[in-house]
Amino acid sequence: MKKIILTVAAVFAFGLANAQDMKFGVKAGYINSNFTGDADTDAKSSFYLGGLVDFTVSEKFHVQPELLYSMEGADNDETNLNFVRIPVMAKYYVADGINLQAGPQFGFVAGGGDVKDSLKSFDYGLGIGAAYEMEKGLFFDARYNLGMANLSDTDGFDVKTTSFQIGLGYRF
Repeated sequence: MKKIILTVAAVFAFGLANAQDMKFGVKAGYINSNFTGDADTDAKSSFYLGGLVDFTVSEKFHVQPELLYSMEGADNDETNLNFVRIPVMAKYYVADGINLQAGPQFGFVAGGGDVKDSLKSFDYGLGIGAAYEMEKGLFFDARYNLGMANLSDTDGFDVKTTSFQIGLGYRF
């Protein structure tokens, strides 16, 4: 775990040191999440919101760390979870305004239903997605997040998160 965090910190620091331009922004949207593994649950629809910083490394490559609050879990009151998520997305522009994104994300359980007491409080995973950015700062994005950490505190029981999100944002 320490190696992952140190690697992300080094990539983030490298991006800051070489950033030619920096823009702040806000984003919000729809999220459809569920548990995978040994959990047998139905997906939950909810929302997420937060802020971002977009660092221009080159004309075609940007790094975008985000701080998001998301309501996730499954479709019942006991498995509702609130997360504070920190995705660090590498963005590659394939055409004017269109970029592909991929990167790690880290999450911290910030509250929720009864199930939070039997889960670990730290999550990590991988996000992949795409976005369309307009010249005035408005953007639309879609992302799939694959949780890689076993959140279960119970031996022999595997629970991971997965989600799909569609959002709208604005960069200043």
